[in-house]
Amino acid sequence: MFLPHTDSERSEMLKTIGVSSIDELFQDVPEKVRYPTLNLPPALTEMEVAAQLQQMALANETTQDLACFLGAGAYNHYIPAAVDHILRRNEFYTAYTPYQPEVSQGTLQAIFEYQSLMCALTGMEVSNASHYDGATATAEAGIMAYHTFRGKRTRFVLSPGVHPQYRQVFRTYMSGYEGLEILGDETEGNPMDYLERLEGLINSNTALVVVQYPDFFGQIHDLASLAEKVHQAGGLFAVVVNPIALGLLKPPGEFGADIVVGDGQPLGIPLSFGGPYLGIFTTRKEYVRRIAGRLVGETVDVQGRRGYVLTLTAREQHIRREKATSNICTNQGLMALAATVYLALVGKEGLRQVAELCYHKAHYAADRIAQIRGYHVLNQRPFFHEFVVKCPKPVAEINNYLLDYGILGGYDLGQDYPALKDHMLIAVTEMNSREEIETLAEYLEEFAHD
Repeated sequence: MFLPHTDSERSEMLKTIGVSSIDELFQDVPEKVRYPTLNLPPALTEMEVAAQLQQMALANETTQDLACFLGAGAYNHYIPAAVDHILRRNEFYTAYTPYQPEVSQGTLQAIFEYQSLMCALTGMEVSNASHYDGATATAEAGIMAYHTFRGKRTRFVLSPGVHPQYRQVFRTYMSGYEGLEILGDETEGNPMDYLERLEGLINSNTALVVVQYPDFFGQIHDLASLAEKVHQAGGLFAVVVNPIALGLLKPPGEFGADIVVGDGQPLGIPLSFGGPYLGIFTTRKEYVRRIAGRLVGETVDVQGRRGYVLTLTAREQHIRREKATSNICTNQGLMALAATVYLALVGKEGLRQVAELCYHKAHYAADRIAQIRGYHVLNQRPFFHEFVVKCPKPVAEINNYLLDYGILGGYDLGQDYPALKDHMLIAVTEMNSREEIETLAEYLEEFAHD
């Protein structure tokens, strides 16, 4: 409801700030641009605007309209109705950073539960809450490693199996530090076979090695020996994860990770045309004072009742930016809440069931596509959720063809990896039925043999 000010209220406000009219507030704006003639369409009623926006929205096609086989970091998973129902409670929906714990207990408890769940999922000891997305969380791992060694170690090794956009954001974040060497993810050669090459780049100047698990191509590597080599050199080992995969796979904390990051989008967060998403960041307790973002702790009040507070949040993050290890001061609280509700609803066994469905359906799809003449599945090692297919024709042409039949095809890997020109990354989740997989295979075969 709009309640305009009265004339007397406006006069009082103008008098208080020392001007006689509203026009005086705009004296610093050049007169020729002060009140321009705007080329606006005729006014519409609320009903007409609603109808027009609805018509525009119908031009969009979503995963509710298409069979989706596109992943590459954002996935079409089932979201229980209760997730959105709880998010829309106005206590959560409008809440921001809970600076005043005495009036923010619900929000603080939700964040505390989120942190606890992230630690259980990743096998780490400490979680923040949180970052913007998986890319910024990965970049923050670089910043944390830099400050852990006080800038004395300058080599950062990135696996080519880390999401290409994450690597780009990593480089952007680290570009402000002089003398750094970021290497390992060069796109020459076969980007799907990289572990031995990464080991050869580790030396006494290495601050951080970043790998993905499963990697961008869906491959599941045994990373224990790589972690050991990083630690022998005195560096930190960061692992980018798909949180759904951790319902099935060994958590990184059990094979030597120092930092675990990733995107929480698969945990009850819709695709939403690219965001907002959720940056997961967990680490070991010894590095807790170097974490950016929010940490919530559980305590008791003077009467012995359980309560929650922001803890170990350095003031430099807010007011002394030149001394801060990071300047991210948000917590993506609503998205963290979505992940918390999702995990609480599905539970340990439910998460494993989702992961198993993704695993088995992806392998069924890969086996089916491998039978089609002209298509070759490249994944020779175990894979989760996604796999790489060498195609007989350009991926863009195949995807345009599939779209005509209501299928959202896979990711064109040639965009990021020259050696993988005409290779498609196909994602399969629990949302893909056997019928959809069969239909995809039929149209792939039909296009190849046209």
